[in-house]
Amino acid sequence: MVEWVVGVLGGSGLYDLPDIEDSEWITVETPWGSPSDQLLRARIAGVQFIFLPRHGRGHRLPPNAVNPRANIDALKRAGCTDLVSISAVGSLREEIAPGAFVVVDQFIDRTRRQSSFFGEGLVAHVSMAEPVCERLSELAAAAGEAAGVRVVRGGTYVAIEGPQFSTRAESELYRQWGAHVIGMTAMPEAKLAREAELPYALVGMVTDYDCWRGAGEADVPAMLAQLSTNVEQARSLILELACSLPEQRKASPLDKVLDTALITPPEARDPALAAKLDAVCGRVFDAQR
Repeated sequence: MVEWVVGVLGGSGLYDLPDIEDSEWITVETPWGSPSDQLLRARIAGVQFIFLPRHGRGHRLPPNAVNPRANIDALKRAGCTDLVSISAVGSLREEIAPGAFVVVDQFIDRTRRQSSFFGEGLVAHVSMAEPVCERLSELAAAAGEAAGVRVVRGGTYVAIEGPQFSTRAESELYRQWGAHVIGMTAMPEAKLAREAELPYALVGMVTDYDCWRGAGEADVPAMLAQLSTNVEQARSLILELACSLPEQRKASPLDKVLDTALITPPEARDPALAAKLDAVCGRVFDAQR
């Protein structure tokens, strides 16, 4: 068992952490480019957290300009054992009203971004059948309920490219597919977290009903007003999560998914790509030496 080091990817409006101690902003360089911002390393209720504002402080980056490979790599390099993603989402279901927090358990990826650390010269295939960590998702859901948040356990998140919102026809299509919420940042973030052997949970903060209910639903001023309330609740959720984590972190099967995922044998691997993967799969490389 090891100490928890919880990485938090903060979505729209969430630019820092609550009730922190021993805090410092650190710069982490990655071979995949620059992450969205510096990382805030701190303790909450004695638990180490590392926070990264996904859009940068001041919300400088649109969803399609976020570099998810750099973000996940930086969090891995900083020592994270687990990742909690906090994201603003639109609802595709009448019963999931603005203000609810959906602890997502499935994804539909409609983005067109670089979705893997691996590629030509070093091939790996990780399973995404169950794309989130059940243990971490349960802890996040329970923390939300303890914080007084309206929590929906389970739901499918459809990720779109953005930065534009969907058309009404698209919104209706996603409803037909069975999706529950819509957003722009959770993919390929969740795929990359799996490749980096970081158990991942996503909490979607519902700001609106997208556009399927009629004109004016995806209204930015109304979203921002709801977002302000959601962010305060998200901060309470994070504090509750810190207080409720077991003292020691037990190993997860997701900690070692690369043991059976790497296809290219060591002698055939591209050295340049392998060098870039030092943080993502250095554990496996060390074991194979």
